[in-house]
Amino acid sequence: MKPDPDRADSQSKLLPVEESPPAAMSRNGYFFEETGYLKCDTDDGCENKEEGGGEELFDTVNSSIVSGDSIRFFVNVNLDIQQNVAAESEGAGCVLLHTSRKYLKLKNFEEEVRAHRDLDGFLARASIILDETATSLDDVLREMLKHFAEDSDNAEPSCNFDKIMSTLFTDSGAPREGNVHLLSDTIQGVTATVTGVQYQQSWLCIICTIKSLQRRHVCISRLERPQNWGENSCEVRFVILVLAPPKMKSTKTATEVGRTFATMFSDITFRQKLLETKTEEEFKEALVHQRHLLTVVNQRPSALADGHRTHNHKPLKLHEFFNVGKGIVDDLARRFPVYALDFTDGIIGTNKAIGKYITTMIFLYFACLLPSIAFGSLNDENTGGVIDVQKTIVGQCIGGLVYALFSGQPLVVLLTTAPLALYINVIQGICEDYELKFSAFYACIGLWNSFFLVLYSLFNFSLLMKLFKRSTEEIIALFISVTFVLDAVKGIVKIFEKYYLDVSANTTTLLNSSMDHSVSGNQTDTHSAAIHHGRETAVLSLMLMLGTLWLGHTLYQFKKSPYLHSRVREILSDCALPISVLIFSVVGSYFFKEIEMSKFNYNPSETMFALAEIQSLSIGSVMSAMGLGFLLSMLFFIEQNIVASLTNAPENRLVKGTAYHWDLLLVALINTGLSLFGLPWIHAAFPHSPMHVRALAYVEERVENGHIYETIVSVKETRLTTLVANSLVGLSLLLLPFPLQLIPKPVLYGLFLYIALTSIDGNQLFERVALLLKEQTAYPPTHYIRRVPQRKIHYFTGLQVLQLIILCGFGMSPLPYMKMIFPLIMIGMIPIRYNLLPRIIEAKYLDAMDAEH
Repeated sequence: MKPDPDRADSQSKLLPVEESPPAAMSRNGYFFEETGYLKCDTDDGCENKEEGGGEELFDTVNSSIVSGDSIRFFVNVNLDIQQNVAAESEGAGCVLLHTSRKYLKLKNFEEEVRAHRDLDGFLARASIILDETATSLDDVLREMLKHFAEDSDNAEPSCNFDKIMSTLFTDSGAPREGNVHLLSDTIQGVTATVTGVQYQQSWLCIICTIKSLQRRHVCISRLERPQNWGENSCEVRFVILVLAPPKMKSTKTATEVGRTFATMFSDITFRQKLLETKTEEEFKEALVHQRHLLTVVNQRPSALADGHRTHNHKPLKLHEFFNVGKGIVDDLARRFPVYALDFTDGIIGTNKAIGKYITTMIFLYFACLLPSIAFGSLNDENTGGVIDVQKTIVGQCIGGLVYALFSGQPLVVLLTTAPLALYINVIQGICEDYELKFSAFYACIGLWNSFFLVLYSLFNFSLLMKLFKRSTEEIIALFISVTFVLDAVKGIVKIFEKYYLDVSANTTTLLNSSMDHSVSGNQTDTHSAAIHHGRETAVLSLMLMLGTLWLGHTLYQFKKSPYLHSRVREILSDCALPISVLIFSVVGSYFFKEIEMSKFNYNPSETMFALAEIQSLSIGSVMSAMGLGFLLSMLFFIEQNIVASLTNAPENRLVKGTAYHWDLLLVALINTGLSLFGLPWIHAAFPHSPMHVRALAYVEERVENGHIYETIVSVKETRLTTLVANSLVGLSLLLLPFPLQLIPKPVLYGLFLYIALTSIDGNQLFERVALLLKEQTAYPPTHYIRRVPQRKIHYFTGLQVLQLIILCGFGMSPLPYMKMIFPLIMIGMIPIRYNLLPRIIEAKYLDAMDAEH
C-alpha cells in the first residue's frame, strides 16, 4: 500500500468530474481509468499478458495534459475489453466516452448559509456506515443504497435502488458493446504543486441526480481497510454518496450538497479524527466540530476582506469635511492625466470602436432629445410658455456640452428630469399665489441651489454617499423608473379623457374646425364623424405608445437572439430607441394622418437669453427662495451622486477613476447660467447614464449552474459620444417645428415606458421581487441566494418595497408642497438602513444583500 499523498490540504481544491478518473471494478475484475483535456497523443497497441491462465487485451492511451501553470503530467488509460474471439478485428467494441472537469470553490461555512443546513439535514437523518467490509466499489455502493432502503426515515416509496445503482455508472443505458463501468460524476480534492496535480486519494464523493427521488439523501461510508480502486483512488477510506432530485433550487443541487461535504473531507486532520471514532454519535460530533472549525477559519480571510472594505469605506470623520477643496483637488489629480485619452480611446490605436461610438451617439442623441421635448412640453403647459421646448433644447445643448468637455466622469448624462418638472410646477403655483414674477423667482431659487451645491462640493459632502448602501440606491433608482411609468400613464389618461370620454367637447372642437376649413356636411354627419374621430385618436394613441415600447424592448433584447450576424444584432440593440421612435412616428403621422393626434406645443421664444430681473424680488421672496433652493439642492445632491455611483459601479469595470466633488461643482456652475437665463435645470439622469455605459460596454454571456447572465468585460470611456450627441441636440433647433412636431405625444410616452423597462435590468430589488413569482428551481445562484436564508431575503425585499411606497407617496402626492420634501425622505432612508433594519434582520445578512457583486 503506497503512502497517502494528499498532504498540504490548506491549498486543496475540489475537482468535480463527469465520467471521472476514479474507476470502479468491473464485473470481470478489471478497472477503467480515463482522463484528459486540451491535448491528447494516442498510441494504440495490444499486448498479451498471462495471468491466472487468461488473456487480457489492453488499449493504452498516453494523455499529455498541460495546465495554466505549465504543469505537465501523464495519465495512462486502460480500456477493459471483454475477451472475445470475435473481437480480433481492429476497433471491435469501441465506444466514445465524454469527460468533463471543472474546479469548484471550497464552500465558505462562514458566509454560505446552505453549508450549515446541508449538515443539519444530514445529522437529522444520518446515514452512516462504519467499518464497511466490502472491497469493491460496486459492493460498497450497494451496501449504502441498501442502508437507504432499510432506513424508515429515508424511505422513497417509488424509488428503484437497482436502477439508481446503474445510474451511478457510465454504462447505464449504453449499448451492449459499451460495457465501460466508470463512475459518472464525482468530486475529489486536488492540490496543484510544482511537480503536478496531487489528488487526495483517501476519500471520494459520488453525486447523482435521480428523477424518482422526492428529496436529497446523503450517506457516508467508512471502509474497514483502504481500498485501491485505480489511479487517483489508491487508498480510499471514505465514500460519500449524494443523491438528489433534478427539480431543486440552485443551492440545493447534488453538486452543492457534495461541495459541502467535500469541503469538510478535504481536511486531512478531520479525516484522521473520523478514523478514530467508534460510534455514530462520535462520528456526528466530529462533523459538528469540523463545521465549527471551518466557520472560525473562514472568518479570518473574511475579516481581512472586511478590513479591505473598511479601508475603502472607512468611517467618516468630522475633520474630512473641513479640508476645504481637498476632494476637488484629488478628483482633478485623478482625472487630468487621462483627459487626452478620453478623446483618443477607440479612435487611435489597435482597439478601435468607431462603429460602437456611432451607434451610441445615435442612441444618446434620441435619449437626450426626446425627453427634452417631452419635459419641455410639460414645462410649457405648467409655466404658460415661459419655459418651452425651444428653451429646454437650448439648455440641454449648452449644459451637456460644458459637462462633456470639463466633467470628471463624462459617461454621466445630464438631463432635465421629471422631479425637476414637478419643482417647476410647484414654483409656478407659488408665483401665482403670491403674485411673483416667475422668471425672477425661478432664477433666485436656482442661484440658491447652486450656492448650496458649491458648499457641498467644497466641504466634501459627497463623502456622505458612502452611507448610501446598494439597497438604498436601488430604491431610489426604482422610484425614478416608477415616475417614468406614471408620467406615461398620466399622459395617455389625459388623451383618453379628451378624445374618448369627453365626447361633447370633441364634437364642438371638430365642428368649429370643420367650419373654419369650409368643410361641407350637415350637423348630424359632423357629430357622428366627430365621435368616431375622437375615439380613434384615443385608441391609436394607446397603440402607438405600446407599439413604441414593444418594438424598442424587442430590439433591445434582439442581441440575445440567434438571428442575423452578431454585429447586426448589436447595432439593432444599440439603436432600439431611435428605430422604434422613428417607425411609430411615421405610423402615427403619415399612415394615419387623417386621425388627429396629440402633439407637443411649439411657441417660438422671442428672447432666448434674457437675464432674469432678480432685483425686482423683495427680501422676503429671496429668503423664501433660499428655503426652496435648499430643498432643491438636496435633490440635486442625491440624484447627481447616486447616478454617478451607479455609473461607477464595480460591475461596470471603469478604470479611469471617479470625480464626485468636481462634477458636483461643475453641475452647480452650469445651473447658475441656466437659472439666470430662464433655462430648465439639469442634473445627472437615471437610467440614461447607466444605459450610456452599457452602450459603450463589451459584454459576455456566461453560464453558471444553468443560468445565463451577462457580465461587462470592458467599457470605452470617452467624451466623444456625449459631445456629438449634445451638439446634434442643439442642431435639432433647425428641425423645429417641422419635422420634430410630427412626433406624436403617445410615442414620447412609449419612450418613457421603454426607459423605465430597460432601467430595471440588473436592479437587484426588482430581481428579488420577481423571486416571489418563481419556483425555487429557477432561482439564480447569486451571492445573496447562497449567503442569506430565503425567508430573510423576502423580509428584506418587503421592507425595501415599503420604503419605495413611502417615497412614491411623497414624490407623487397631489399636494404640491409634499413633493418638495421628498428629497428629505431619501435622506431618511439612511437611519432606516443603519438603525431600524438591523433590529429586524441580522447585520451579516444585510451586508450580504448590500454587497457589490
